Amino acid sequence: MQWFRMDLHLHTPGSNDYQEPGVTYLDILRQAEHRGLDIVAFTDHNTVSGYRAMMDEIAKLEYLERLGRIQGDEKRNLAEYRRLLSKILVLPGFEFTATFGFHIIGIFSPQTPVRQLEHILLSLNIPPEVLDQGTSNVGASSDVLTAYRVINQSGGIVFAAHANSSHGVAMRGFDFGGQTKIAYTQDPYLHALEVTDLDRKGRKSTARFFDGTKPEYPRRMRVIQGSDAHRLLIDPRNAKNLGVGDRITEVLLPERSFQALLSMFQSTDFARSRPYRASHDPYDHVQAAREEGPSIVQAFHENLTRRGGRLFSVIADVCAFANTNGGTIYVGVSAKKSEPPIGVRSVSESVEALHTEIEQKITPPLEVDIDALETMGKTVIRLQVPRGDDPPYAIDDNKIYVRDEAETSLAVRDEIVQLVMLGMGKTAPVPVPDDVPEPDGTQPAPPIEAPQAAPNKIDAPRTGVEILETEQRKGVKYHMMRDLRNGNVVKNVTRSSARRLWHYAITEKESNPVHPDLVEWHGDVGLLKRYKRGGAMRYDLVQRDDGSLRVYYGVTFDGMHGPWQAFAAEEDLED
Repeated sequence: MQWFRMDLHLHTPGSNDYQEPGVTYLDILRQAEHRGLDIVAFTDHNTVSGYRAMMDEIAKLEYLERLGRIQGDEKRNLAEYRRLLSKILVLPGFEFTATFGFHIIGIFSPQTPVRQLEHILLSLNIPPEVLDQGTSNVGASSDVLTAYRVINQSGGIVFAAHANSSHGVAMRGFDFGGQTKIAYTQDPYLHALEVTDLDRKGRKSTARFFDGTKPEYPRRMRVIQGSDAHRLLIDPRNAKNLGVGDRITEVLLPERSFQALLSMFQSTDFARSRPYRASHDPYDHVQAAREEGPSIVQAFHENLTRRGGRLFSVIADVCAFANTNGGTIYVGVSAKKSEPPIGVRSVSESVEALHTEIEQKITPPLEVDIDALETMGKTVIRLQVPRGDDPPYAIDDNKIYVRDEAETSLAVRDEIVQLVMLGMGKTAPVPVPDDVPEPDGTQPAPPIEAPQAAPNKIDAPRTGVEILETEQRKGVKYHMMRDLRNGNVVKNVTRSSARRLWHYAITEKESNPVHPDLVEWHGDVGLLKRYKRGGAMRYDLVQRDDGSLRVYYGVTFDGMHGPWQAFAAEEDLED
């Protein structure tokens, strides 16, 4: 395995908006070599005419060579093509313009005939008369989801071009379409999102938005970058017009081939792609994870010792992730990003011990990928846990764990029932509100309400917990809790039986009833309290609802949308 540099979004003179006249295909390949690229793709607008022109030129030179009629300059050009193509894998592709102008990239094996690629474009309703024009204006073409499916089923790699920018499927600047955004960015046929802010840190980065922690976007997406070059060199008058290799992604592959690249895109090992940094230290996936901190899909453990229950805690996290959204566990580092990594000494023995423990302890069988990564000169272990397809998963047949934001807890009766129903395919999906945040944290305006919502009604936050009902039996108060992330309702929860967040909510309800005068109101929504818990900012929020007050405890920033974001602390709003 080694790191290869790639730029999978290059235009050629085959696009009618190419910015530099007189550029040849050899010029593009020479610039790719100069930028240290190992893999490139020609992705002209709704055409493969650029790639076809290069291959036709090479075929003509080879034909003249066979006839013995090749001239000196032609011979030099053919030798240069051969030299460059031995160093750089050039893949054919196109940038398809879907319905409403969204741009989708399809990339294929060099063995794919050009005629087959043109047939794919025709099947996506690209008019025959514009097939060679390289224009992005093609009229009524196929929709985004159809494009994903057709390209994927044709053996191609599919990613959404500049997803966070103009013509991107994240729909920046659109004031409608929350459900559409979800479909366009979570579709199973989509391999990756291409973005323009991959090196950016903070909550407003696109990669952070699609990391699997958002309730509306539970599928973590691979995020890459490409130059979208329409010229050889960056435009000195407009730095947004990049040249070949001005935004590079590195990928970890066993070989430089299309099949190896496709397998990487099909995998869930997100550490196999990273932004290339020419003048900085290589991207550290482990430290980047620590910057984000523990979450519903991420956990950290300093060691695997049996003494003190450290090994069991790791296995409990495995069980919880399998029963929830899946996730990644790092062993050998603290969750505190400022502390140096500890590392794991006997990596092979530890990996084997983890495999054995998971195999012996967790039922039904669960396939967990376990490997090692380097961070700051230390080796740590990474466990990639899938969301299980046969829940509930249990330790020793009777301990069932679930993930509740950044904490792992034993499941209670109602949660176990819901997991059983999910495993039997009987649980209906939870309705998803339509006012989905933009990837940069901004909100569409005006908010779009979920189906069946009352006019002008503001939806509840999407993380935290709400106490729906309380009744007293024999001097003990029993509460009905609703998980705001997934809508699960758990009955008969007492203060003594409640897990941490539930315990906090029940304690607050029983000991500190909400008084409207103590709430910071913005219309019918309000802030009761802002506090830190587990290193993350939490919010207790209140909503007026038909004369009563609904209280939402322990809400995180990820669950705040629309008017709720007015109460966010400065540290949650900053990058």
